[in-house]
Amino acid sequence: MKNNIMKWMLALAVPVSFTACNTDVEHEIPAVDAPALVYASLTDGASVKAGDFILKLAYDKNVFFAAADTAQITVSNDGHIRNGLVYGKSDTLTLTVSAPSRATDYTITIPEGLVTGPNQMSAPAFSVSFSTLDLHSKLVMATSQEAEKLYKFLIENYGKKTISGIMANVAWNTDEAEQVNAWTGHYPALNTFDYMHMRYSPSNWIDYSDISPVTNWAKAGGIVSCMWHWNVPKKADSGIDDYTATMSETDFNAQKVTEDGSWENGIVKADLEKVAVMLKQLQAAKIPVLWRPLHEAAGQFFWWGRDADSFKALWVMMFNYFKEQGLDNLIWVWTSENKDDAAWYPGDEYVDIIGRDLYGKTVEECAEEFKALTELYGDRMIALTECGYYADGEKSEPIGDISAQWNAGVFWSWFMPWYGTVGEGDAVKPHADKAWWKSAFQSENVLDREAVKEAMNKL
Repeated sequence: MKNNIMKWMLALAVPVSFTACNTDVEHEIPAVDAPALVYASLTDGASVKAGDFILKLAYDKNVFFAAADTAQITVSNDGHIRNGLVYGKSDTLTLTVSAPSRATDYTITIPEGLVTGPNQMSAPAFSVSFSTLDLHSKLVMATSQEAEKLYKFLIENYGKKTISGIMANVAWNTDEAEQVNAWTGHYPALNTFDYMHMRYSPSNWIDYSDISPVTNWAKAGGIVSCMWHWNVPKKADSGIDDYTATMSETDFNAQKVTEDGSWENGIVKADLEKVAVMLKQLQAAKIPVLWRPLHEAAGQFFWWGRDADSFKALWVMMFNYFKEQGLDNLIWVWTSENKDDAAWYPGDEYVDIIGRDLYGKTVEECAEEFKALTELYGDRMIALTECGYYADGEKSEPIGDISAQWNAGVFWSWFMPWYGTVGEGDAVKPHADKAWWKSAFQSENVLDREAVKEAMNKL
């Protein structure tokens, strides 16, 4: 019986072995045309912002691209391709292009064969030429002769020198500038005033209708900057002393600001009217203002930072109201909170200059921040709109030396240490001390008030 079973198994095995060894079967692979480009997100002769941007190339069939071949794609001048990817099975090659210089002509060239289709059929070579925009030259709102002159100076100075600045002690004075002058013999070129105490004005300790601190500064050749720590009631029935700008301390909801009839809408409209009156005083005095409202929104610490959409709606609401009021002396400065907050950017039609606030950052970290913002907003000037010492528990770090920042390629339009001190007990430190300021003014790349006055008089 056992022998019969073995014979039967062998009989079955013979034909199977013949079938497995049959080499007469032909496998025909149908011919496929090479991929043809059907769309490019960048057209020949286009103008783009300096920095990084995405270039998408779509073909008439799925394509393949080896990331290792990215280095074979060339960009003329100082440009390069950061990465090239085809996401899964796709007909689109996505390239991240770096074109860092403003007002520069570039050409991207992809050699034949780097992009392939089915059966490794090579896509033809691809080339496209484009140029980067120069610095944004037309102010988004301001039309006054004084504002245009200041902005012209900022553009001509950008990348050549950096302007020194200081923050007032959240009041209506130049006390901090006087301190810097006592330390160094130099006045900072820029002083930032704050409308934080608007609800108390006029009073015996704060009166924004008395613009002499601002006019005196401007007459001495100083640049005027203004911001607004915008305090709102903590609750609907709050008294004058129960206000805050901190989102976690108030019922005030930024998402309702643009809703006609809401509590929030009424507060905002009334406050905008008050601040417009104050800004008109500076306009009447022919003082241009670097206007930096609603700062650090993406940090979501202040009430105006609840979310990107409500923030942008509030920015546009303020912008349109001030425009309707005829304010022609405001140069609009938007403050980036981190390099991933582009969703909070109000838009090119509402912003003249990009600011960044940094505390306790090293020179290298400042360089990374400046580079990232330049890549995102290549046709806008970038300013260090706040800086200073960082102290939190055991960690405390000064801001990097400003001359060392310049030597590292960090060309802020201006820099502005915060006022006063930070920390507790023996760890109390000024945001920028005497040694820091002396080092700054020893740099030939830092402008003080007298240097700015001289340069402005030549325009």
